Amino acid sequence: MQIKHALPALAVALGTTLAPPAAAADFSLSYLGQQIVPSGTLFSGTTVGGLSSIDYVAAAGRYVAISDDRSGINPARYYELSLNLAQFQRSATPGSAGVTFHATTTILTPGGAAFAANTVDPEGMRYNPATGTLYWSNEGQRSGAGFQNPTVREMTVAGAHLRDFAVPARYNPAGSNAGTAAGDSGIYNNLAFETVALSRDGATLYTATENGLAQDSPPASVLGGSRARILSFNVASGAAGAEYAYDAGPVAIAPNPANGFATNGLTDMVAIGDRQFIAIERSFAVGAITPGTPVTGNTIRLFHVDARNATDVSGLASLAGQAIVPVAKTLLLDLSTLTNDDSSPLALDNIEGITLGPSFGGKDTVILVSDNNFSGTQFTQFVALQVNPVPEPETYAMLLAGLALLRLRAGRR
Repeated sequence: MQIKHALPALAVALGTTLAPPAAAADFSLSYLGQQIVPSGTLFSGTTVGGLSSIDYVAAAGRYVAISDDRSGINPARYYELSLNLAQFQRSATPGSAGVTFHATTTILTPGGAAFAANTVDPEGMRYNPATGTLYWSNEGQRSGAGFQNPTVREMTVAGAHLRDFAVPARYNPAGSNAGTAAGDSGIYNNLAFETVALSRDGATLYTATENGLAQDSPPASVLGGSRARILSFNVASGAAGAEYAYDAGPVAIAPNPANGFATNGLTDMVAIGDRQFIAIERSFAVGAITPGTPVTGNTIRLFHVDARNATDVSGLASLAGQAIVPVAKTLLLDLSTLTNDDSSPLALDNIEGITLGPSFGGKDTVILVSDNNFSGTQFTQFVALQVNPVPEPETYAMLLAGLALLRLRAGRR
């Protein structure tokens, strides 16, 4: 089996000002359509929801998506599903006919049992075509209810545990419940391992914290971002490798009231080249209102992330005050700018998963999924984006020459 990871390296999209691009831009992303599965939908004795990752298995023509149910509603699990992109619509009410669930699989503990309630928080997942196995992340926990170390594991497609990857101890929560006291270390609660990404050659696995570790930086707020970490593993040995700093931006829109809940962070990445990724930053704020857009509180942005020139920070217990080079980020698409065919803005839920999808209409696709938090006021949303080539340097030069000629002629008139 082989998963399609055929997109070329990304850089920046062609700017509307027609300024020369900073690096070769291979394509841009545009809105194909969406489908929405209503909250409360049941499948095979489970409540569908909490979909926090998605990965396309090309050989099967299907997807796998993990649920972040902490075994509170049903046992921790993942789903196998298919998406008919021909039925996706650029509509505010697209329906769900293009989404078909085929199977659900319980994720098992190393001892072979289902996880007990509140002992796990599944978030990221990728399929490895070379081994026919799945890698998945458990976010961990830091709260008054207890501390749980974040983990990255491998399992069979039947959900059986195979092994743990060697997560460094600096990620384990220690100190106060909030993580904001002097001397605290490790993950913040609900801001840890949201991500799993597999390199295109299958040799390196990545996870990332949504925000910084307690010893690295405060969580993101309206006033500032947070310095997260991307952590790599050698797939063959399971050993931790290089780490890179990722600067998550500040909360996009202030909450209302001003002291309401607000967050921004790195919720998933998919590998597209040598230490290059498409990453999701999801910002949410209670009562956040953007003029002309639906009030969901979510601002979703996709970035090209390039770690090739970033500092390897794996030797640093803390990033605070360190002179390092973080990964380079280039905005690819702000989904707040997308509209449906009737010009209505695309309402966005809690987008947390991304994968490279199949070819559709002769072009590659990128597929996103939202985690509805099992809330009746939210929705499980699948968004399909189309990959569009942008002008090659020669074409770009011809375009500039043509514009110059038009300006010259206009001046003569």
